[in-house]
Amino acid sequence: MIEGPGHVPLNMIEENIIRQKAVCEGAPFYVLGPLVIDYAAGYDHIAGAIGGALAAFYGADFLCYVTPAEHLRLPTIDDVKEGVIASKIAAAAADLARRRPREIQRNLDISVARSKFDWKTQQKLAIDPQKFEKYLEKVSSCGDEESPCSMCGEWCAIKQAKKSSAL
Repeated sequence: MIEGPGHVPLNMIEENIIRQKAVCEGAPFYVLGPLVIDYAAGYDHIAGAIGGALAAFYGADFLCYVTPAEHLRLPTIDDVKEGVIASKIAAAAADLARRRPREIQRNLDISVARSKFDWKTQQKLAIDPQKFEKYLEKVSSCGDEESPCSMCGEWCAIKQAKKSSAL
């Protein structure tokens, strides 16, 4: 397995992946992010996820997570969790863009659940079910078809579309 660089500008990720895989003669290649900007201190997990999504799309075999504490201090357990989830989002985005059937189905399933206000299925399919639950607990108006989440309220596009189709 070959470790790739951790800092690569967005416009150079494709070239980097292609060259690394050619030089390494097809050995499994993993990247540390890569971080697409260097001044995202405290948000390196996001900068790494952006780079990771492109790297995975262009052929990286594995993504190494980056924590928000990167370059600042040793990470906490929460930092590691945030970094791993950001990396999972990057990998899922690349899998979706590469038209992987499993990722397409998962996205379709959560969209259908969202349109039905099926909170349990959405939570089950969410990339971080615990965070989903934590946010949902803070919203008293969520929970059934008649009460969309508090974000849009009566202006919920799904609720409006259902009203229009019932007319």
